[in-house]
Amino acid sequence: MSFEPEFPEGALVGVLITEPLDRMLDYKAPEGGCDTGAFVEVPLGPRKVLGVVWGKGTGGYDLAKVRSVLRVLDAAPMQQDMRQFLRKCADYTLTPMPAMLRLATRAPGLGGAVSMRKVYRLGGREPDRMTNARARVLDAMEAYGGAAVTMGELAEAAGVGNSVVKGLVKHGAIYEEDSPRDLPYPILDPDRPGKPLTEDQASAASALRAGVAAKVYGTTLLKGVTGAGKTEVYLEAVAECLAQGRQALVLLPEIALTTEFLTRVEARFGARPAEWHSGVTMTERRRCWRMVGEGNAQFVVGARSALFLPFRDLGLIVVDEEHDGSYKQEDGVLYNARDMAVMRASLCSGHVVLASATPALETWVNAEAGKYNRVNLTARFGAAKMPQMRAIDMRTEDLPGGSWISPSLQKAVRLRLEKGEQSLLFLNRRGYAPVTLCRACGEQIGCDHCDARMVEHRFQKRLMCHQCGETKPIPAACPSCGVEGKLAPVGPGVERMAEEAAAQFPDARLAILSSDLFGSARALKERIETIAAGEADIIIGTQLVAKGHNFPLLTLVGVIDADLGLQGSDLRAAEKTFQLMRQVAGRAGRVETQGEALLQSFQPEHPVIRAILTGDEEAFWRAEASERQAVGMPPFGRMAGIILSAPDLAMVFDVGNALAQNDGPLRAIGAQVFGPAAAPIARIRGRHRVRLLIKADKGAPLQAALTAWIGQLKRPTQLRLSVDIDPQSFF
Repeated sequence: MSFEPEFPEGALVGVLITEPLDRMLDYKAPEGGCDTGAFVEVPLGPRKVLGVVWGKGTGGYDLAKVRSVLRVLDAAPMQQDMRQFLRKCADYTLTPMPAMLRLATRAPGLGGAVSMRKVYRLGGREPDRMTNARARVLDAMEAYGGAAVTMGELAEAAGVGNSVVKGLVKHGAIYEEDSPRDLPYPILDPDRPGKPLTEDQASAASALRAGVAAKVYGTTLLKGVTGAGKTEVYLEAVAECLAQGRQALVLLPEIALTTEFLTRVEARFGARPAEWHSGVTMTERRRCWRMVGEGNAQFVVGARSALFLPFRDLGLIVVDEEHDGSYKQEDGVLYNARDMAVMRASLCSGHVVLASATPALETWVNAEAGKYNRVNLTARFGAAKMPQMRAIDMRTEDLPGGSWISPSLQKAVRLRLEKGEQSLLFLNRRGYAPVTLCRACGEQIGCDHCDARMVEHRFQKRLMCHQCGETKPIPAACPSCGVEGKLAPVGPGVERMAEEAAAQFPDARLAILSSDLFGSARALKERIETIAAGEADIIIGTQLVAKGHNFPLLTLVGVIDADLGLQGSDLRAAEKTFQLMRQVAGRAGRVETQGEALLQSFQPEHPVIRAILTGDEEAFWRAEASERQAVGMPPFGRMAGIILSAPDLAMVFDVGNALAQNDGPLRAIGAQVFGPAAAPIARIRGRHRVRLLIKADKGAPLQAALTAWIGQLKRPTQLRLSVDIDPQSFF
């Protein structure tokens, strides 16, 4: 049966392209015609660019000058609900549509035809002569876990030339084979039996299954204490979705979580799902993108950007650890994946599960108001019990200068070492020391391009700016006064904690978990696996360890500076500290032995510290919600951040003042403008940064007012302006 195209050859079509233009472009439909949603290649000046047919062209000019679409790509057309999602997301975040389309087409070689390719797998022989380069190639192959990789990917991962790989092929250490591009993913079996569920879990799973089976939009908060088995519960919702023939997406906040999760998925459904995150190869990204669009990937596990994959029939989105700050994209397109997941599901009659032990206040308020359903898991799975929690009052501890592990915490760690159990020392600071101070002149070594102090990373023998990534060797002399031998680290980072722990516990095996110490996602995953297997006695970690990892032997968590997050003027300081401390404490005692969490604090009477220790989470959320409501702050009001940046400080403030003085469109909706003021980090990469904050009532038409307000501005060429709707941080 043949179908006539929506737009026959020569018909005028409107095409959205990925280039930064402020409008659709008209083209003539190619030979054979095309349909709305088709991915196409079109001419733009002398170049060929990617686009999507968005509908009928606008016309109104000499059609003889209109160029034709070059070709329709061999890719499944973009579904209507996806086009709606991109438009709504653009309108909400005030992002140009071409930028949204770029976000939805982040896979290489989309225009390429399906063909064969050379791929490489690990062979069974040892090469006649082993060199460092060959060893790196074989290590890289093992890191890919048996997956087929291309020559380019393997050579890049190992840091070698193609000739090294070819030499290993000749020796039989690596096999070369022809493989079709973009194969469908294995079929998953939703009827395969899962793990036995407790009565609590079974009740929660039944509620989630019903929500998915209804095939109408809905959102459910799955709130369960750490270790309650939320994953097994929402995998039952995935099973229901797959049984209906629809697609499922699970978002995870941290790439390192995927290894254990994929193992659980394979055990539950008999095969591994598709993956979408920065740790997979470009080849796999292309395969995932294409198979999702064709309906040949039933289940995707991914990072926040997986929301923008071209799903054919998306029935379920799970946002695991939905409170996690990594779901907010802070550069490029500024969006919150949790909120966009809800938007996306509403457009495709899908269900959303927001899973967390410590939900975001916005989610808790929506559940309290009845906007979201709520399912609770109140007990840990099996024999595991919640950890005992108490504060160590640092005002009463006899702690020498330059030390941070209190005598009480040292005693608790030694007790766990004697029992053969693991301890975690948690400090949310990367590097060795946050500040390097000259004791001769008082200079604090700063970044040359940012208004930020450089962090000492002693393991790498470098100073690093955590804003722009600039590094420099640790100097012998002060760069300000030139005096040698007077530079001193101030304050602790995890590397300095490791140094102190090594001195206090010389026989213990130490492991540091900090994102900057691992060159790849695979290296981080492997280290987490070895720690979980018991190859460390003491873990020293940053917030990376709070993101859902399961260490069966870990029974003690010691928080070095529980007060750290309470400092500053962040609107969400109390909420973030509460979440982080509860999540970190939840790493302890997740199997049979009851764990213990000790919080070192100089203000143990602080309401947030008290709420953490008592575990009365509902009382904390009610108090936090009441405070926000009293002052009309989110989620009971709306906020937007405007960030202006330019090399010239005076220019940035001039533009900021002009905006603040011409705030008519905002006053018309009752909104307030605060600023301009220098951003907390006032210079990054040589650009001066100024912020304005806008506060409005919850129901105010904020986006329309912002568009009119910013539209008045004649923007200097060197000025950048970005709008952050619902800002999560104020850097």
